Amino acid sequence: MKYKNNVKRLREAKLVSKSELARLAGVSPATIDRIERGEECRMETKRKIILALGYSLEEKDKVFQD
Repeated sequence: MKYKNNVKRLREAKLVSKSELARLAGVSPATIDRIERGEECRMETKRKIILALGYSLEEKDKVFQD
């Protein structure tokens, strides 16, 4: 099952590479790649990515639509 998210669109809009976002979020680049393809991830990983993209947790719906 694919999960809808805006991670790739937001990352590219900020001109950030997958590796850089992974470093900022404290996850692996492979994790970022999986999430951008719509695969499932843990809630803690979502939290790290939301914050790394510069959003607050209250704005999570701008990044993940699940």
